[in-house]
Amino acid sequence: MDAKYNNANNFFVMTGILTGWFALITQLYLIIVNNQIPVTESVARYFSYFTILTNIMVALCFTLLSLNFNKKEERFYPKSNILAAVTVYISVVGIVYNLILRFTWQPKGLQLVVDELLHTFIPILFVVYWVIFAPKSALKWSGAFRWLIYPFVYLIFILVRGAFSGFYPYPFIDVDKIGYNNVLLNSFYLLIVFLVLSLTLILIGKLIANRQKRIN
Repeated sequence: MDAKYNNANNFFVMTGILTGWFALITQLYLIIVNNQIPVTESVARYFSYFTILTNIMVALCFTLLSLNFNKKEERFYPKSNILAAVTVYISVVGIVYNLILRFTWQPKGLQLVVDELLHTFIPILFVVYWVIFAPKSALKWSGAFRWLIYPFVYLIFILVRGAFSGFYPYPFIDVDKIGYNNVLLNSFYLLIVFLVLSLTLILIGKLIANRQKRIN
C-alpha cells in the first residue's frame, strides 16, 4: 500500500513539474514573439498575470516536493499552510478563467495547449494532489485571512503598474475602461471568493484529517 501511495505521489509531482514548467516557459516564449512591443515590456507583462505568478508557485511546490524522492526524511516539504494557500490561488485561476475569461478570446495551436494547461489541467492536478497527499492536520481558520495577503498585494501592484504603463492584464481590473469604482468593486468580490474558498478548503482539510485520525 505504501509503495503504491508513494508511486502515485511521485507521478503527480513529476506530472506537475513537467507540465508546469513547460507551460510557463512556452507562454513566456509566445508572449515575446506574438507581441509587437519591446522584449522587456513583454516580460514585464508576462509577470503581471495572476495566472503566471500562481502557476510559478505551483511549479515550485511540485519541484520542492520532488526533492523528497527516495528520502526517509522530508526535508524540503512545503508547509501545509503553503500548500493549502497555493491550492486556493490556483483554484481561483481555474474558476475565474473558465467562468469569465475563456469566452473573451480564442487561442489556437500551441497557445491553446498552453492555455488549457495553465488554466485547467494544472489547477485540477494541484487540487487533486492536495486532497489526496497534502498534510492537513495543522490547518487553522485564521490562515484563511493571511492567505488574502497575496491577492491583495497583487492588486496593488497591478493598479500601480497600470497607472504608469496603461496595461491591465484582466478586463475586470482595467481602470482605463471601467474606472476605479468598478475595479474596486470587482476586486472586493474577488477577495470574498478567495476568503470563501479558503474557509471551504480548511473545512475540507479538517474533515479529511479527522477521518484519517479515526482510521488510524
